[in-house]
Amino acid sequence: MAGKRKFSTFSLSFLDIMSCGFGAVVLVFLIIKHDVNTQVEEQNLELQAEVNLLDEEVTEGQAQLVKIKNTLSLLDQELVEASGLARRINDEIDAIANKIALLDQESDDQQIIKMKEQLRTLMLEKKKLEDEQAQGNDARRFIGQGERQYLTGLKLGGARTLILLDASASMLDSQIVNIIRRKNMSDDSKKQSKKWQRAIRAVEWLVAKFPLSSQFQLYVFNTQTRALLADTAHEWLAIADEETLNSSINALHELVPTGGTSLENAFRAISFLDPLPDNIVLITDGLPTQGLKAPKGHTISGQEREELFNQAVETLPEGIPVNVLLWPMEGDPMAASAFWKLAQHSLGSFMSPSKDWP
Repeated sequence: MAGKRKFSTFSLSFLDIMSCGFGAVVLVFLIIKHDVNTQVEEQNLELQAEVNLLDEEVTEGQAQLVKIKNTLSLLDQELVEASGLARRINDEIDAIANKIALLDQESDDQQIIKMKEQLRTLMLEKKKLEDEQAQGNDARRFIGQGERQYLTGLKLGGARTLILLDASASMLDSQIVNIIRRKNMSDDSKKQSKKWQRAIRAVEWLVAKFPLSSQFQLYVFNTQTRALLADTAHEWLAIADEETLNSSINALHELVPTGGTSLENAFRAISFLDPLPDNIVLITDGLPTQGLKAPKGHTISGQEREELFNQAVETLPEGIPVNVLLWPMEGDPMAASAFWKLAQHSLGSFMSPSKDWP
């Protein structure tokens, strides 16, 4: 009986086995290396995009900072020059006053009258310089008549102030009959309404009194709420940016009051500003006529308007003072009480200025 054939582990080709193993190792290495490069490349692209975005924000912020510093430097220089001139005038006033005091009773009366006239002229120049110094921090020049350009008690502090301007049809006049009549007039006639022009002048007065280092935003509302400059929604604008400030005022002069009043939409829009305002100035003439949606009927009662007002107040972010400038309207007796309570609750102020202001 023939013996069994012995099995040898080296019966297969040793080189074939080594070649297959080496090929598998190389294949695995190539796959792993390619995957790593792809992930690193993708991560680098995302990081580079974030870096580019941050670089743009830093560049824009530095440009804005330079503009503000240049404006402040110019104002500081003007104030220094005015102060120096005021000191020189004071010295001249003192010198003339001393001469008048030294003149005895036998001095020429005409000389005394002349010196008194010079003293009066210098006093007027001094007052003019003092007025100019007081206006040195105004962002925009606003010329009022007499004492009407002043409004005491209104709080204009804070780094960011939001102006909410009622641009509904009721801002055309204080009487309902005249509102209906003006609604059928041309847009040019609507824009020239005394009540509406008064509201525009109030906005001009406000922005002229904001600190140069502060920021502002101007929203107009009727049934909807929007930023006056459409491309600046949810953004804060620098008071020191004269071009943007003038653009806002020019756009305001082109606005035509129309539609109803949704105070709830206006208050809800505040929450989209980041950061939130430090101060709110609300210019309006009465209680709202609708909520988030248009009313079902063509008329609305006083009680329903009060309920709409209360709903709007509930959406107002807490901790922000609301300063109300109310232009009273016929047939809305509860408006003053409601807005006064809002101002008191928010630690703001409430005013109903005279018709000749500002």
